[in-house]
Amino acid sequence: MLFEIVPNLAEGREAATIAAARDVVEKSGARLLDWSSDAIHHRSVLTIAGDAAQVLDAAIALAGVALERIDLRRHRGVHPRIGALDVLPFVPLDGATLEQAAELAHRAGEAIWKRYGIPCFYYGAAARKPERLLLPAIRQNVDWLPDEGDVLRHSSAGAIAIGARDVLIAFNVELASANLDAAKEIARAIRERDGGLRSLRALALPRGDDRVQVSLNVTDYVATPLYRVVELIRRLAEERAIEIIGCELIGCLPLAAVESAAAYYLGVTEL
Repeated sequence: MLFEIVPNLAEGREAATIAAARDVVEKSGARLLDWSSDAIHHRSVLTIAGDAAQVLDAAIALAGVALERIDLRRHRGVHPRIGALDVLPFVPLDGATLEQAAELAHRAGEAIWKRYGIPCFYYGAAARKPERLLLPAIRQNVDWLPDEGDVLRHSSAGAIAIGARDVLIAFNVELASANLDAAKEIARAIRERDGGLRSLRALALPRGDDRVQVSLNVTDYVATPLYRVVELIRRLAEERAIEIIGCELIGCLPLAAVESAAAYYLGVTEL
C-alpha cells in the first residue's frame, strides 16, 4: 500500500531548516516528490510518498525538526498557522484506504505527543469530533482542547493539525493589484457559491510586493476543474477592474487535472 503526506512547515526562509526537513525524509526511506518554500508566506510544503511505516517515520521526524528549529514566538508570515509543523495530512494512494490513512494519522499524533510534547488535533477523515472535520474550524477555535495532549499549545512549536483526506490541489491565483479587500471579496464570493464550488476553499492573502493572491484548496478537482476556478476568478477580478497575473501550483497534482485544463485551453485531448 502507498500513502502520501503533505506536511506544511512554518518556515520558508531559512535554507538550513528546510534542508534538515528534506534530510529526515530521505533517512525515513520515504520519497520526497516535491517541495516548495515561500518567504512571504514563511512556509514550506513537502509532498512525500511511501509505505505506511515510511510516511509515519517521516512525519514523526519532521515534527522533531520543527520543534528543534522553528519558534512560533518569533515567526512572522502572512499564512495562518497554529504550529511549527502546522498541517500534516495523510492521503491514501495505491491500494490504501481513507480509513487506513486516518489510522496512520492517529498513530502519528500519539507518537508526536509522547515523544515531543506537541499537542495535536485531528481533522478530515481522522476527526474524532464532528465539529473538527474542517481544518479552518481548528484554526479559528484557539481555545479548543487538543485530541492528543493536555496543553493547548507547546510554547514554541504550537500544535499540529493532523488529518486524513483524499488528494487535494493547492493552487494560488495572483492578481495585478495590492487591493486585499478586493481579493477578500473574490474569495468570499467563491466560498459562498453553490454547486460544485463547495469543493473549493478560498482565502485572500497579501504578497508583500504590490500584489495579492487568492489562495485555494481544490478538494475535488473533478467536480471543480482548475480551468473553471481560474475563469471564475478572472471574471470576478474583471468586475473589479483587476487582471490575473498568473497561477501558482503548490506541491503535486493528478495528471487528470492537467489533462482537463489542457483540453479547455489548448484543445489537447491526449497527453
